Amino acid sequence: MTDITTSTALDLHRQRNTATGALDEIRGLIAESGVEYLYYQAVTITGRVVGKVVPARHLARNAEKGVQLHRTAVANLQADRAGNLLGGGAEAAEFTALPDLDTFAVLPWDTSIGRFFCRLYEPDHRPGVGGQPLATDVRGNLIRLHADFTERTGLELRSGCEPEMTWTGPGLDARFRPGSSPAYHVDHLERYRPIYQKVIAYAQALGLDMIEGDYEDPGQLELNWMFDHADLTADRLVVYRQICRQVARELGVQASFMPKPATGMMGNGCHHNLSLWRGDQNVLADPGVTELHLTEIGRHALGGILTHAAGSMAIMGSTVNSYKRYWDSGQFAPSQINWGMDNKTCTVRLSANGRLEFKLPDAMVNPYLSHAALLAAIDDGIANRIDPGPAQSGSSYTGETGFARLPLTLGEALDAFEADQVVKEALGSELVELYSRFKTDEWARFCGVVTDWEHTMYSEDAP
Repeated sequence: MTDITTSTALDLHRQRNTATGALDEIRGLIAESGVEYLYYQAVTITGRVVGKVVPARHLARNAEKGVQLHRTAVANLQADRAGNLLGGGAEAAEFTALPDLDTFAVLPWDTSIGRFFCRLYEPDHRPGVGGQPLATDVRGNLIRLHADFTERTGLELRSGCEPEMTWTGPGLDARFRPGSSPAYHVDHLERYRPIYQKVIAYAQALGLDMIEGDYEDPGQLELNWMFDHADLTADRLVVYRQICRQVARELGVQASFMPKPATGMMGNGCHHNLSLWRGDQNVLADPGVTELHLTEIGRHALGGILTHAAGSMAIMGSTVNSYKRYWDSGQFAPSQINWGMDNKTCTVRLSANGRLEFKLPDAMVNPYLSHAALLAAIDDGIANRIDPGPAQSGSSYTGETGFARLPLTLGEALDAFEADQVVKEALGSELVELYSRFKTDEWARFCGVVTDWEHTMYSEDAP
């Protein structure tokens, strides 16, 4: 038996997976459901799902040994503009993906397939680091960061996401009076009935407690589920995206999480609704106080979120397209860093006692990175008793605040990210370096591309 005092993180995970009874329960579920194949899946730095499929009869082997993927898979096997694979190159070592057995689920659209989420580790054979958590594992990083935060403070971050997205295809065109909006229109919901029915049914089968949804803008649908521990919410957002892709395949339509589908349309956000809990008590709320109000610890948590909002923008708005969402004033996206009482123009809206709606994240956000950055910001705000200042009165689309300017391009956001030590420490140096290289290359690629807009503006402009 492995000596627990000298065990690596990988050893300890193996011991949990192979402990008496641990596999028996999963075997029973597999037999009962008729599962024949298993996906062992991980999440990359951009939120893409990668992994392998293995016949279910090899469960015991994979629970102990995991599956091996090339190291650059965490960066989507993306090459930079010079042709170099990001994250280690073709010669880099593989990593070990070990399943978290408690994430087992059966895919409702094909019950012969089950899946696990995995945590990632350095392989045993690597000198000096063998068995340690893989530093570029975004999911594992959030789990560790949150556990440390809870151990030090006694607090737990709970969150709920509002994932907006765009659906296009036959019969999904929007029809409404010019100058008005189709938002909340039940007739448009009816056109999307086959979509929302399948999405909700699949989501409920995969453990998401679906609660409400609406039609928000041409092609834009938002379906929400109940808030929970931030780690679980991050997993569920990834699952929700997989569900939407599957429904689109089944119905012959397109599902897109692009943050800004078209000029003049509302962007696709993914607002994070945040609360802090000590046991069964939300410490951001005062019991018995009915008016909108934050406790002292809530104000400090908010102060931290606002202080590090600019530094976390490269995470919250992770694509070139993300920043088109913040340029369209009046489209309900923030334009500066502030907060308000039930004010939808603000970066953070106190929407109910003890719930902060953080509006910077968009539909392509990596939820493991966004929650890690928010945990670090909240921790810093509480530790240093940061004052968020007064609530914004009126529209946020005019005036200034005492916080840093909101970055309005991916390039500006990367500069702010580089300057924010608190956010970077939450991710660790290796993950920061990989993410920065990936996104800096993405920004450079965009800056080097000639667009249709440039042809429209300049091709016939001289003499």
